Amino acid sequence: MQRGWVVLTQAGLDWHRSHLFERGSAVNRRAAAARSWGGSRGARRAVVKETTVRRPRNSSHVAARDGGVTRRTLLANTLGAAAVTLTSRRASGQGRPESAARFGRLPNELGARSPAEQSKRLPSAISSRTPLQDLHGTITPADLHFERHHAGVPAIDPRAYRLVVHGMVDRPTTFSLDELRRFPSSSRTCFLECSGNFGRQSGERTTAQELCGLTSQSEWTGVRLSTLFREVGVMAQATWFLAEGQDAALMTRSIPIRDILDEAMIAYAQNGEGLRPEQGYPARLLLPGMEGNASVKWLHRLELADQPFMTREETSKYTDPLADGSTRQFSFVIDARSVITSPSYPHTVQPGWFEIRGIAWSGRGRIQKVEVSTNGGRTWAAAELQAPVLPKAHTRFRLLWRWDGTATEIVSRAIDETGYVQPEWKALQTVRGRRTRYHLNPVTGWRIGADGRVLFGIERVTT
Repeated sequence: MQRGWVVLTQAGLDWHRSHLFERGSAVNRRAAAARSWGGSRGARRAVVKETTVRRPRNSSHVAARDGGVTRRTLLANTLGAAAVTLTSRRASGQGRPESAARFGRLPNELGARSPAEQSKRLPSAISSRTPLQDLHGTITPADLHFERHHAGVPAIDPRAYRLVVHGMVDRPTTFSLDELRRFPSSSRTCFLECSGNFGRQSGERTTAQELCGLTSQSEWTGVRLSTLFREVGVMAQATWFLAEGQDAALMTRSIPIRDILDEAMIAYAQNGEGLRPEQGYPARLLLPGMEGNASVKWLHRLELADQPFMTREETSKYTDPLADGSTRQFSFVIDARSVITSPSYPHTVQPGWFEIRGIAWSGRGRIQKVEVSTNGGRTWAAAELQAPVLPKAHTRFRLLWRWDGTATEIVSRAIDETGYVQPEWKALQTVRGRRTRYHLNPVTGWRIGADGRVLFGIERVTT
């Protein structure tokens, strides 16, 4: 063997031969020349059992040629051979994927999820809940966005759609969908949440989806309500407006103008496409940070006035009886809340390191901090917030934790930029009483047994 050359194994030789042959490149031609050169010196036996790769000529190789083997030569040749051999092993282990054995489907008109992805909403007679435990990031796919309605989903022809704005305005106006779309558009990412978003009917087998799956987040696009109000000339005396839907329930809510004018919009698109029917197609009112019921879907009419209208949905419904016997009315704003989505029931965990993950949100603004306890609330650690942290939007949080196999409970609590701290269940009941079923946002958690099974911490929210 020529001194100063590196020996390849038979496996390396086989791979290089096939690789060079398939490419038919200049490298192949150089290899052929090398074999010819080696043969002229009586080294054809290397072609059968081993081959050589020529290294750059340097002083070490000169020393080797002259009969001296230096440490530099030995290290260079040994490490070089090892590197080439390892490379050939990695490459030879790359089998052809089964998916590459046949031509894939051609482009089509409408995409679909992989059959392996089976996330679904959880429906009931009046709502369906988002599978929070299955989602990544903060945007909810439109077909997994929660739905809540009072008389089913109406079928509305967008060509016949009309929005009437009247009452205390200078120019009562009726807008078609096309006319709404002609106004300057605006987009906003924010959550929606039903004020009754607190389910625990399954006890310790409650999932994250059942617990608070009546919240979702989208990018909404539409025309700002302030733009329409300027168009119709809202009178200075007007302080409230009535929003009416065109479903069979004729859902109506009174909305205070001062509290919403900077952010409210008439939305006609969601996540880059037209609204889904269950989300209010063709157009809906959107009030970021307020209870979902106020963001009236299938919007039909806006009437301006100088006082609230006292409709059914803000008197007998969607009001909060308090502990002192009084009632809290027009409780629009969603308070800060968080939920751990992983691990959660019915997950099973193993001792060792993993991430505790979840989402937090507040109708008062940005989430400032999320704290997680891994010992049932005795001590707390600040979780990492995943950017971007947007106002009135879901925010992802995570905490790396090493579980030692001891039974425990993991809980989370959110703190928003106003300083509001998500309360414990007992503190919430002290203020709200025991009869209310709206705006319940207590600290919740998951019990982890010594066997790794994860169950909902129902005891934490039981009277």
